[in-house]
Amino acid sequence: MHEYDDAVLHCFLRDQLKLFPEKVATTPEDAEAFLEDCMAVVVGSPEEVVEYFEEAGIDTESADRDEILAADEVFDVGDGRYLIVEG
Repeated sequence: MHEYDDAVLHCFLRDQLKLFPEKVATTPEDAEAFLEDCMAVVVGSPEEVVEYFEEAGIDTESADRDEILAADEVFDVGDGRYLIVEG
């Protein structure tokens, strides 16, 4: 079971429409349950975001770091961490 702190949950609630056409969660509890169901990952740096995609077999050579961080499934928590949600 993953643990998502308040900053991560609020980030997802605020920005979820960049990945989904409609809201999938309206409360922090809903957000936590959704993130757990899709096994969302919190990483600690932009480099870890790139590593995550490389380990998933996604070609990161053709994209620069800013493009990877701007991907719809990447959410900037605002404190140096990133939430990765595979929709």
